[in-house]
Amino acid sequence: MKNQADNKNMAIGVVGAGSWGTALSNLLATKGYPVDLWVFEKEVRDQIQACGENQVFLPGITLSSRIFATNDVARVASGKALLVIVLPSHVFRKTVRRFKEHIAGDTVIVSASKGIEIKTHLTMSGVLSEELPAMGPEHLAVLSGPTFAREVAQNVPTVVTVAAANRQVAGWVQQVFASPFFRVYTGDDMLGVELGGAIKNVIAIAAGIADGLGLGYNTRAALITRGLAEIRRLGVKLGANPKTFSGLAGVGDLVLTCTGDLSRNYTVGKNIGKGKRLKEILSEMRMVAEGIKTAKSVYELSIRVGVEMPISHEVYRILYHGLSPQKALRRLMARNLKQELDEQ
Repeated sequence: MKNQADNKNMAIGVVGAGSWGTALSNLLATKGYPVDLWVFEKEVRDQIQACGENQVFLPGITLSSRIFATNDVARVASGKALLVIVLPSHVFRKTVRRFKEHIAGDTVIVSASKGIEIKTHLTMSGVLSEELPAMGPEHLAVLSGPTFAREVAQNVPTVVTVAAANRQVAGWVQQVFASPFFRVYTGDDMLGVELGGAIKNVIAIAAGIADGLGLGYNTRAALITRGLAEIRRLGVKLGANPKTFSGLAGVGDLVLTCTGDLSRNYTVGKNIGKGKRLKEILSEMRMVAEGIKTAKSVYELSIRVGVEMPISHEVYRILYHGLSPQKALRRLMARNLKQELDEQ
């Protein structure tokens, strides 16, 4: 596999041309790989083909000529050594179904999506396992970490983690993605990496709300710290390695998303804190703030497995039941006093 990673003619497909999918496509193409990028929107396909720029989702970034943007499902999936899937969680399953008949059994699939499916409460690797049962876990990996797509596209030094059940697959994906500006670590805790990448978006909405209310740095630091405790608590309950949440896909991604103005989830929260209604905020956005849907999934999942997640629950109530941020804050601060560290 490692020798194949050195083959610059190796066929790679990327499914999803949002900002993150486009940035990863450009990273791989800049390394010399030919990349077929599946684009949902015809206008985005035409922009990339005509002027080498995704003006909708990643404006101002000149893309490699090795990227071929297309709406052709078969072209993107067929005969690929590596298929990278970068889709919002709510369209992940139905889109994978469009591709499944074209995916070869020896293709390695990497999910770079960050979400938890509503109703099933599965991470994206769980969805892939259901939809592509013949693939087996030895052909699946997940990529996550503290990443803003624009900064990756601008070659800002970035560090991520790739997790796979098969150590050889993780190492191979590491070699494919690694560049002088994009350092990749490996691990085997796929579930922990995915939970960290998904739930941090919910906590980022909370951090944005706090900043929108003008509550200060003390509050933000507390939200990040206690938010991490919630993520870890749920992860451990579901069988993830607690150490994962001290790493790039845990605290690393959480800090970035809760403090950076490039974070869509943080921005949604900040606007809510300033008094805007969610419907109004969403009407002004073209890109997906994954934490909005994940808040519902996390709420339902945590109730089902009996895990206490007070910050995530208050975000859910704000988003789905119209609870005022001020009341949510009072509820959090008035909870019964207890020791800080969990038993586990």
